Amino acid sequence: MIEENKNIPSDVNSESSMVNEEIVPSITPAEEVENLLPGEAQLKSEIENQQSEIDNMEVHHHTHPSHGKKTWKEYFWEFFMLFLAVFCGFLAEYQLEQTIEHHREKQYIESMVADLKSDQEVLSQNIAWVKTGIAMMDSLTTILNTPSQIAAHTGELYFFVRLAPRLKPLVNNSRTFEQLKNSGNFRLIRQLEASNKIMTYYEKFPLVRLLESINETEFTEYKKAVAKIFDPVVLVSMEGNRDEILRIKDNPPLRTMDKEMLQELSVFAVYMRGTKKGVLGADEELKTAGAELIAYLEKEYHLE
Repeated sequence: MIEENKNIPSDVNSESSMVNEEIVPSITPAEEVENLLPGEAQLKSEIENQQSEIDNMEVHHHTHPSHGKKTWKEYFWEFFMLFLAVFCGFLAEYQLEQTIEHHREKQYIESMVADLKSDQEVLSQNIAWVKTGIAMMDSLTTILNTPSQIAAHTGELYFFVRLAPRLKPLVNNSRTFEQLKNSGNFRLIRQLEASNKIMTYYEKFPLVRLLESINETEFTEYKKAVAKIFDPVVLVSMEGNRDEILRIKDNPPLRTMDKEMLQELSVFAVYMRGTKKGVLGADEELKTAGAELIAYLEKEYHLE
């Protein structure tokens, strides 16, 4: 076999090689696309584009760093830090509110102390006035119950009968107390003892108002008895330019010397004297309580 192949001419081999080259020609990618049908070429192009996009996506995906799940410790610390921030904000707001309320409390106390000091002055004047009235009532009752002295002291009777029953209403300064009570700000008074002392002081005023009302009722009946005994012309002549009552130097006569009428007036004078003594006691108690309250508030709130 080998020897037979050696006898084959070289030109025959080259012809055979040429035949093979013609049977399996070399085809380029561009020629391959051109040889495809129009639909097949488009389909192949779409497939290649999709494949390219997939490759790009895979490359892009792998460029991102991988993230693991958070541990419970990380969640706990995030929650703790958030809670701590909210809690600190709450504490700061609470502290600010407390500071503001303490400042307002001290302002109210300072205002109340000023009111109490004003009451002290008014009470001092009222106490002096009530004592004078009680002394006049005593003198009026004494003269009326001594018939031998009436004629020689009618001038004093006119003066006492006109001035002795008068009672000036106590005008206290309760502005701060009413403001605290009506606005609901009494809660700002932190010290329970201070709050109780303030309430106790202002609870004494209704008694004074009641006694003043009783005095007015007795005064109405008193004036009816006076009208039967004293000359109105003389009573009017005693009035000064500023609504003051002036003493008269002489002893003008009374309209009547009837013993029963004089005794009736004397009884009303005794009643009114008793009411005045009640007012005096209430005023003196108020003054003492007010002075103690001032001293306590000034000490506790460092107002001295």
